Amino acid sequence: MPQPGDYQLVSADQTGVKKALSLPDPGATPFKLVVDPEMRMKLRRALVELIDYHDEALAEHFAEGKLALESYKEYIELFARSLKETMESREGVAYLLRAVGFQVPADKINLNPELRWKRGPGAFGSSLL
Repeated sequence: MPQPGDYQLVSADQTGVKKALSLPDPGATPFKLVVDPEMRMKLRRALVELIDYHDEALAEHFAEGKLALESYKEYIELFARSLKETMESREGVAYLLRAVGFQVPADKINLNPELRWKRGPGAFGSSLL
């Protein structure tokens, strides 16, 4: 049985054993590695519910004659605008925060977070698209 003092910390160089760090999969998204998968699933669910809400609200307004549409293109443009305006609001961001379990006062929500891309190829600029 080992006794106290039988062990000491030594560097990998002294042991002759070097552990090579595995290279990350270049096709993998860093969010799968960094962000809690359960939180991502809750966020995805909240976004789908938000999309469904906007779709149903626009369809209801159209059915009631409150909204004029000339084409599917125009519907998609209005749908995108509606989602954009919601996501640019403190209420929209607060909805997503609540959906994943965070209670953040509206005045603490940053509507213009800085994108801090790492240097190198593949940076998207001001958008993820």
